[in-house]
Amino acid sequence: MNRLIELVNENLDKYIEIRYPEDIFKAMRYTVLLPGKRLRPVMCLETCRMLGGNIMDALPAACAIEMLHAQTLIHDDLPCMDNDDYRRGKLTNHKVFGEALAVLAGDALLTFAPQVIVKNSQKLGAVKLLKILEEYFQYAGAYGVIAGQVVDILNENTVSVASAETLDFIHTHKTADLFKLSIRTGAIIADADEAQISAMTDFAQKLGFAFQIADDILDETSTFEKMGKTLGKDKLEGKLTYTALFGLDKARSDLAHLLHDCRSVLMKNAFQSEIFEQIIGKIAVT
Repeated sequence: MNRLIELVNENLDKYIEIRYPEDIFKAMRYTVLLPGKRLRPVMCLETCRMLGGNIMDALPAACAIEMLHAQTLIHDDLPCMDNDDYRRGKLTNHKVFGEALAVLAGDALLTFAPQVIVKNSQKLGAVKLLKILEEYFQYAGAYGVIAGQVVDILNENTVSVASAETLDFIHTHKTADLFKLSIRTGAIIADADEAQISAMTDFAQKLGFAFQIADDILDETSTFEKMGKTLGKDKLEGKLTYTALFGLDKARSDLAHLLHDCRSVLMKNAFQSEIFEQIIGKIAVT
């Protein structure tokens, strides 16, 4: 896993060169290159490998997905959204570059990422490239993470009347959709069949949901030193979270069940991956 993280970091640095106007590229690089787990690009590469593909073929798309993830973080941290000052232990983008440039850096990454795929994945062929871009725009846009963010905002201070279906929508689109994009993209590049893609999509949905429940738990139980961001804000701002709706005990129980289901999907389909086992294990430690 560390080798894949290093590979992703090296190529992220290469893809985002500082050009004129320098400030926008500096702002883009700032959040993209912050130290992180690189879960999404790693999942893209590992899915490709696990299903018989070449990870180097998936590297541009994997890096593009990390850029998209950074874009969601930049915009999520803005004063008009979650108003966070820290991300991964460092000041958030708008605290360093100002709100206007942070908005533009997010916008730039949203469009720069698919350019990276197109420019660096020509060997995949037009048909496969179009499929990958279709996946990107589906999960990056109004049907994906943006939809999740909108419903998240609209349901602040509604915990007492909110439904489980609304929370499911938020967690699915704010978190699980980028997991699905990562895994489905890796599968497409590996020429996986529809049954394999369907199974891995189910895995990604469960893993993404588990990841978000774990994050909700940690927001109430962890520390700034461990998480690198301000904790407890969700409760203060009346965010609709799993712990707010169901409590810590049920959140922990449901997290364990979801992670068990993730392992079951891998076993049932004879998908063998030490990396996915590591990821599941790290989420389970919550």
